[in-house]
Amino acid sequence: MPASITGLLRPDIAALEAYTPIVPLETLAERLGLPVERIIKLDANENPYGPSPRALAALAAVERDAPHRYAIYPDPDHTRLRAALSRYIGQPPERIICGAGSDELIDLLMRAVLRPGDVMVDCPPTFAMYSFDAALYGARVVPVPRTEQFDVDVEGVAEAVEREGAKLLFLAAPNNPTGTPLARSAVERLLDLPIILAIDEAYAEFAGTSVVDLVGTRPNLVVLRTFSKWAGLAGLRIGYAAMHEDVIAYLWKIKQPYNVNVAAEIAAIASLEDREERMTTVARIVAERDRLAAALAALPGVHVYPSAANFLLCRMTDGGAARARAIRDGLARRGILIRYFNRPGLDDCIRISVGRPEQNDALLQALEELA
Repeated sequence: MPASITGLLRPDIAALEAYTPIVPLETLAERLGLPVERIIKLDANENPYGPSPRALAALAAVERDAPHRYAIYPDPDHTRLRAALSRYIGQPPERIICGAGSDELIDLLMRAVLRPGDVMVDCPPTFAMYSFDAALYGARVVPVPRTEQFDVDVEGVAEAVEREGAKLLFLAAPNNPTGTPLARSAVERLLDLPIILAIDEAYAEFAGTSVVDLVGTRPNLVVLRTFSKWAGLAGLRIGYAAMHEDVIAYLWKIKQPYNVNVAAEIAAIASLEDREERMTTVARIVAERDRLAAALAALPGVHVYPSAANFLLCRMTDGGAARARAIRDGLARRGILIRYFNRPGLDDCIRISVGRPEQNDALLQALEELA
């Protein structure tokens, strides 16, 4: 037996800073000493209206009429779901692959592209999972910071790609946690670089824009999507990606065979069939986003950044990081959960997911009390 079992484990993992996920609702409620139903959860960009009625009905029908389906392995090829997605995004099923959330597809793409020492460009502040996953594969992450208004420094990225010989770039469109949209012209410029460009469109339905139509015409483009936000299925973990046939063949080889569970596939297909209801809900959230943004901007010492997503980033122009933390903690004591980012460039910011009107009203009242 070895003297120390840790000697058999990867030392780079020991040195890796762990990703910080959202704490489960029940755990937070217990910490705060509040019943779960009193918690207003505005910290993870989830859909406050939940799944579509048709998705819930489809799941109930399986439980009632065919519970044996949950005892049988799911379709490893996601055949019915990919056909439904093909109709939704206008790309052939051969260019679509599904995963346990878009997080799995981010990981798969990196696994297919990055070897130890390879370079990935990152554009902070952005979704921290990109740089975290890259570190798992021993890649070197080269940051190209965004502008003061959180736009991508396109020419800075181009220079870094050429200088470092980078292979991969992820860009969230709109960006998380800032809500900043990504211009189509910027995507087209970056596609001219010798790099695989992955556009993460987790919030595309709220933004109303997409570059998924370019998939296939540009072999180095990957577009990632999720059902977590617009469809309200974050708890079922279901996402998908569209990409050129030459690239997708690599992901099919390395994905786990039964990575999308039966319930997730059923709910996703039903959500696509209930698209009109889902987009009505999206419109309600966008309207609330605009109302909430105006109300937050009226508060003293708060700068609200424009957002094309279902959340708002707010900078504390008075009080800085200390005030941002105090607001997070003060809201938590009242059972209202928001996100605070303790990282450079964002340590004086809070991010607020858009809730239902009554949730947003409770938030605004609490903020006035904390002022």
